[in-house]
Amino acid sequence: MSLLWTAKAMVEAMGGRPIGTLPQGITGISIDSRTLKPGEAFFAIKGDALDGHDFATSAIKAGAVLLVVAESKLAGLGRITTPMIVVDDVLAGLVKLSIAARARAKGKIIAVTGSAGKTTTKEALRHVLSAVGSVHASEKSFNNHWGVPLMLARLPEETDFAVFEIGMNHPNEIRPLVKLVRPHIAIITLIAAAHLGHFRKIEEIARAKAEIFEGIEPDGYALLNRDDAQFKLLEKLAKAAGVAHIVSFGEHERAQVRLLACELASDHSEIDVAVQGGRVTARVGAPGRHMVQNALAVLGAAKLAGADLTRVAEALGDLQAEAGRGRRHRLGGGITLIDESYNANPASMKAAIDLLDRTEPTGGGRRIAVLGDMLELGEHAERLHAGLADLIAPTKTDLVYLGGPEMTALAARLPSGRLGAYAANVDELKPIVLAALRPGDVVVVKSSKGIGFSKLVDALIKNFPVEGESQRRA
Repeated sequence: MSLLWTAKAMVEAMGGRPIGTLPQGITGISIDSRTLKPGEAFFAIKGDALDGHDFATSAIKAGAVLLVVAESKLAGLGRITTPMIVVDDVLAGLVKLSIAARARAKGKIIAVTGSAGKTTTKEALRHVLSAVGSVHASEKSFNNHWGVPLMLARLPEETDFAVFEIGMNHPNEIRPLVKLVRPHIAIITLIAAAHLGHFRKIEEIARAKAEIFEGIEPDGYALLNRDDAQFKLLEKLAKAAGVAHIVSFGEHERAQVRLLACELASDHSEIDVAVQGGRVTARVGAPGRHMVQNALAVLGAAKLAGADLTRVAEALGDLQAEAGRGRRHRLGGGITLIDESYNANPASMKAAIDLLDRTEPTGGGRRIAVLGDMLELGEHAERLHAGLADLIAPTKTDLVYLGGPEMTALAARLPSGRLGAYAANVDELKPIVLAALRPGDVVVVKSSKGIGFSKLVDALIKNFPVEGESQRRA
C-alpha cells in the first residue's frame, strides 16, 4: 500500500517533536483503536467523553506504527517504544495536517451541506465520480470539527475528486470548516426545519448554511437548489461572499441544471435533465422524488468538476440508498422494509411518506409508517410533530405506529383507524410492530438517530429473514 504521508512531512506540517526512530511514512490515519489498520498513525484526540491517550496501547496492538500525542500526556504514557510525534494539542495538530493536505491536493474539491440530503448527495457523488476517476469522500457523517480535518488529512495527494460533507446545528460551525476544505464547488441541498431548536426561524438556518460560501475558491461555484424557498436569500448571500459563479438546479424554468421530465417508480426514477446547454437522460437507481433532486445536484457538480456526464449518468442507474437513508430490505413473507432510521425533520419525513406512498404492497399487504421523534426542534417541536398529520392525511398510508415523547402530538391528531399504536420508546414499540406485520406489507421506519429506531430495523431483519439468504445489515 502506498504511503499517505511521510513522517517528515507530518512533523513539518504539525510543528511536532519526534520521539524515537520514525517510520518512513504511514498508510493511513486513525483516531479509533478499534478500527485502526496496521501501518496507520494513531492520533490520540481527547474528546468530550474519551481520551485517545487512554487507548494508545490498544492502538499499538492493532498495528499503529506512529502515535501523535499531546505534550501534557507524554509522562502518563509510560515506556511506550512506538515512535511518536509530540504536539501541544492533538486535534490542533490534525487541523494543521489537514491544511497541508488541502495545499498539496491536485483534484477537484466539492463540499456539501444542507438540512436534508447532504450525506445522500455526498455518497451519490462518491459513487458516480468513481466511474470517471479516483475519489476520496467523507466517511459516514464525519462532518464536524474533528470529522472534517480527519477526512482532509486522509486525502491522498493524487486523488481526482474529493467530496466533503460539512454539517452544523449552530451558527459559526461551517465557517471554520469550509476554510479548511476550500472547495471549488459548494452545494447546498435544501434548507428545512432541522435543528430549529437552535434558531429562531428558518432564514437563520439558511444564513448558517451560507457560511459555506466563505471558503469557496476564487473562480469557484455555489450550486443551489432553485426550488428551495430560501434560494433568493442564498443567492444574495453567495454574491455578498464574492462567489464567482452561482449555478442552480431544480424544476424551476431558470435553473441551469433543470429537470425536464421525471417518472417515479417504486424502486427507481427516470429523468431527463438539461445541464448547462446539454441534455442528459438517466435512470436513478435509488427511488423517491427527493433522490431525483439530489441527482440534479450530483449532475450539476459533476459537470462543473469536468467529469464525463455520459458515464456519470450511467453510474446513477445502479445508485443505491444508504443504510438508514432509504435502503430497502426484502424480508420474509414478501415484506418490504424501507430503512430511514438515521435522521428526521419535517422535509425528510415528507420524502419518506411519499416513498411509502409509491411503493406497492403485495398480496393484500398494507402501507405502514413507523415514526419516531424529530429531534432538535425546540419550541417548534409540538407544532411540527402534530403537523405531520396533515402530511399523512392525503396519502395511502394504512397504519401509523409512533414512538417517542414528541410523537404524542401526532398521536393526538391521527384518526383512530389510522393510528396503529403509540409507545413511549423504541423498546416498547418494537414488539408491537413485530406482532402487527403481515405478509406483503410495506413498512417505512423513520426517526432521528438519537431515538434509536435502528434497533427496530435490526429486529425486523432478524425476525423476518428471507429463507436461505443472509440478512446482514450493511
